[in-house]
Amino acid sequence: SRRAAVPPRTRPAARKPQSKARTRAGAGTGGAFGMTGTRRAALLAMVVCALALSIAVPLRTYLAQREELRDVTASHETLRAEVAELERRKQELADPAHVEAEARRRLHYVRPGETPYIVQLPGDAERELEEQRPATKPAEDKAWYEQLWDSAAAR
Repeated sequence: SRRAAVPPRTRPAARKPQSKARTRAGAGTGGAFGMTGTRRAALLAMVVCALALSIAVPLRTYLAQREELRDVTASHETLRAEVAELERRKQELADPAHVEAEARRRLHYVRPGETPYIVQLPGDAERELEEQRPATKPAEDKAWYEQLWDSAAAR
């Protein structure tokens, strides 16, 4: 048997050694931290989102508490003014002369021996009738559910 002549294998040409700077910046190595620019941008976006979310909740709570504090402060000032008005009224009512004047004016009280007079002007009669009328209409002879429906429908 004859042996076929096999051409001798040739060695590949020797490569030149490349510098480290060129291999780092070369294709597919990814630069710093072994990451491409797109991955670095995605990581940066994730870090920024995480920071924004970690700041958003406490900031929202802080702003809500500031608004609540503002409301409570306004309510406190309103109550303080109301207390001052009630204290002033309490001092007025501690004076017996003022109590007597209020009883004469509101309740039409008179002292024994005095003759009360009520002066009615032409427009006073209509005004008194309006004041004496009840604020609501008397209940009609309807079933309770009809009255409820009428009040809900604002009839």
